[in-house]
Amino acid sequence: MAMMGIHLTLTFLGGVGLFLLGMRLMTDGLKVAAGDALREILARGTATTPRGIVSGIAITAVVQSSSAVIFATVGFVNAGLLTLFQAVGVVIGSNIGTTATSWLVAIVGFKVDLQALALPAIAIGMLLRVTGQGKRRAYLGDALTGFGIFFLGLDVLKASFGDFGEGFDLAEYTGNGVLSLLMFAAIGVIMTVVMNSSSASLAITLTAAGTGLIPLTAAAAMVIGANVGTTSTALFAVIGATSSARRAAVAHVLFNVVVGIVAFVSLPALLWLVAQAAQLMRLEPGPATSLAVFHTITKLLGMAIFWPATPRLVRFLETRFRSAEEDEGQPRHLDRHIASTPDLALDALNMELQRIGEIARRGARDVVSMEGATALERLRRDRQIIERLILATAEFSNRAQYGEMPASIAEGFPLAMRVSRYYGDIAEHVEEVARLEATLTTPTDPAISEALTEFRRETAHFLSLADPDDEEFSMKRLKHAIKDFADDYQALKALLLRAGADDRLPVRQMVARLDELSHVRRIVDQAYKAAKYTRRLRKQLHHYRDDEVEESGDARDDDAVMRMTSAATPTSGDESAERPTGHDTGSERGSG
Repeated sequence: MAMMGIHLTLTFLGGVGLFLLGMRLMTDGLKVAAGDALREILARGTATTPRGIVSGIAITAVVQSSSAVIFATVGFVNAGLLTLFQAVGVVIGSNIGTTATSWLVAIVGFKVDLQALALPAIAIGMLLRVTGQGKRRAYLGDALTGFGIFFLGLDVLKASFGDFGEGFDLAEYTGNGVLSLLMFAAIGVIMTVVMNSSSASLAITLTAAGTGLIPLTAAAAMVIGANVGTTSTALFAVIGATSSARRAAVAHVLFNVVVGIVAFVSLPALLWLVAQAAQLMRLEPGPATSLAVFHTITKLLGMAIFWPATPRLVRFLETRFRSAEEDEGQPRHLDRHIASTPDLALDALNMELQRIGEIARRGARDVVSMEGATALERLRRDRQIIERLILATAEFSNRAQYGEMPASIAEGFPLAMRVSRYYGDIAEHVEEVARLEATLTTPTDPAISEALTEFRRETAHFLSLADPDDEEFSMKRLKHAIKDFADDYQALKALLLRAGADDRLPVRQMVARLDELSHVRRIVDQAYKAAKYTRRLRKQLHHYRDDEVEESGDARDDDAVMRMTSAATPTSGDESAERPTGHDTGSERGSG
């Protein structure tokens, strides 16, 4: 008797192993055979929630793995290729698509000679694999072989459950009401987590019910447990992921947990509905078919709950898992309730611009004061933060300008938008300087190294003077500092050109240094304009007369930096060495 039990257990485990191997071959083979088609569907077919649901259903039904689709969805959100709103649609669809396995087992597994179907599939699949090395049909062969092995495993499971049921009746464990159902649901969760496949867990459950090993109600509880257990995939997928990816994973968890709770509480009603639906669709009665219908109904119930709630769910999730950069990228002063009061709205914009300016100047100070490459990733993050804040200020400004307002206040909103764009340009050029610096080596010529150090020092000094929030800020001092910066700029430019002509500096290094120099000039130019127009904005806001602002009111002063640094360079080298770059012209947007 003991030997018989060991044999049945090993047979069962072997069947599970064949089933999992078949699932793996099917999933991996179909993913590769489909090429980029699945990726394109996931990236482009998710613009709206209905399209996302359809895409999720289609992809999951094809690759026979909701786990693979959830992993891909979380990865796309992590990379910024999918928004959280789009991901929720895919999650809903993927959960519905996983019912394809239930129908495959119910319709084929109990009505067809599985070996007669499996062995030819394996033979054809291996033929495609052997004759198609390196070609797409080889992976299609893997999928077909997996399909055959899947049904071989199912056949082994049917046989083992049939023998197991002769000596062991699980029905005796179903007499404790809710506790018994909770036990079977827990078994479903554990099986799914251990095998890392809800499809395998569902197939085992349907096969056990189809052979009469467990009653329909207990099997339905195991189906609910399997659906909840599949959330472990999403939890593993978010290890080390971004906040957005975590939110997408939580959406998957919430879907299955909420649907599981609702289905468990309403289990008797759902099973009655299953019987009515099976009769209406004229399906052949049987536990496996009933469970396939039950599985589908629970997923459709989840869609009915979550589809209308998607916008609210997204808003709720966006307030969770806040990262430091996201917190910094959220406006702190732009309250929509004060947008209807123009003077308060302009004051709020002024305070938000202080934050944007500090982030922009922080990156500029860091990039000009470091000898080596600045942390490019951090500067890229700062730029993204600034861009988000600029977009928020623009939307707030548009909202605030509805209706009548005093002319003095009305003139302040365009000034605020102008200042925000200057800060955006600073962040753009800061990132370019860091990128160039990462490719440059320290010059071996002491004169060049010393000139670079002096230029960085003068630039850092200028940036400190260009902070309009500093108590000692003065436009007169800032304009005098332009002259010192221009002298250092021209001296360094001439030195680099001479060094390139004398072969003291490789030509590539010279060109890169000149490009870097040009970007730094643009940073200084935009910082000067931002400071100037910030002072003018505050004059509009506080209705005060600032002699320094009035003094610098001439629009020709906007180009003071560019005009003074564009003077002829005192060198015999070829002036054309400093080629105009896209950055020289591109940053003029917003400087008008």
